[in-house]
Amino acid sequence: MKIEGTNKGLPTPQTSDKPNPPAGKTPPTAGGSGGDKVELSPLSSSLVRAESAMASTPAVDSARVDEIRQAISEGRFRIDPERIADGLIDSVREMLGNAK
Repeated sequence: MKIEGTNKGLPTPQTSDKPNPPAGKTPPTAGGSGGDKVELSPLSSSLVRAESAMASTPAVDSARVDEIRQAISEGRFRIDPERIADGLIDSVREMLGNAK
């Protein structure tokens, strides 16, 4: 069992409707003089779409919560303390491993 903090999204890059230029070519800058140029890969567009999909997905499965609530009220919900303890120990081991 793994409990994670809030899901903070990545900043969304500003994109335009203009197609990306062919590889190796860069569009002229607005001022006409040389300057810093940035090219976004197709992966960045995929990440934006993925983040948008994640933002529209609810963080809690209400149907599952209702199902568990019903099972608890009917006395059908069973708790496996060994499984919970194993999950907590695994989470702590992972956190300690990431801290190094």
